[in-house]
Amino acid sequence: MLDQKVWYVTGASKGLGLALVKKLLSNNYRVAATSRNLEELKRAVGQVPEGRFLPLQVDLKSSESIDQSVKLAYEYFGQIDVAVNNAGYGIGGAIEELSKQEIMSNFEVNVFGSIYVIQSVLPYMRAKRYGHIINISSIAGVAPHTGWSIYAATKSAIMGMSDVLAQDVRSMGINVTVVAPGGFRTEFNSAESLVVADYKITDYFPLHEGIKQFAANHGKQLGDPEKAAEVFIELVESNNPPTCLFLGSDAFQRATEKYNKLLEDMQANKKISERTDSN
Repeated sequence: MLDQKVWYVTGASKGLGLALVKKLLSNNYRVAATSRNLEELKRAVGQVPEGRFLPLQVDLKSSESIDQSVKLAYEYFGQIDVAVNNAGYGIGGAIEELSKQEIMSNFEVNVFGSIYVIQSVLPYMRAKRYGHIINISSIAGVAPHTGWSIYAATKSAIMGMSDVLAQDVRSMGINVTVVAPGGFRTEFNSAESLVVADYKITDYFPLHEGIKQFAANHGKQLGDPEKAAEVFIELVESNNPPTCLFLGSDAFQRATEKYNKLLEDMQANKKISERTDSN
């Protein structure tokens, strides 16, 4: 039954997270959703029948805050079946332009926040021998554009972590899917959401222009958040969900080109790779 699953979704007050929460609720799932701003989350989701929706204010940089929210969700619903690590943000700038604080903050939200959620929900899923964790990475985690080195590093970390996590928990009846979206019509590259290094080095002018062009594409992206939400539900309801899914034809194309080039380079340098083997 659709209404038997309980979803825990981070970053739910806007973008893909909000589209997913609304789609879940319209399909009679029960949802615990997190945001930094509780009132903003409540306004965005709107009126929901009692017992189906639990809005939670969570600081993703705090493992204690996440642990408490997961505990509250479990106490409220009696189970947690699906966890979606959706919260995250992009940060642009060359590595030497970005401050230590800017870099750490991006890793804290994009990577460590996801890790803390996984650590919190897994005991409940292991006890039930059932669950599904969906980690939202990005096509930037595989085929990034210039100017997004640290953001790409965070999303590459999510890709690698998810791959191993899927292997580690598969025998316990728990599925893991990492989703790498392309461009979607969300607030991701809006002026309110996009972070750019405060410090600028003139030698990186072409990089700065590229970031401006990216921001100017706000509202013109190919992807539809409503359709993405439908895909997330299909993943969870599937008997054989993929470990990795590129979401959007743009993401699929960029990943294909990247992997083809990588394979080409590997083959071209095969003899060098093999030269270090002991005789």
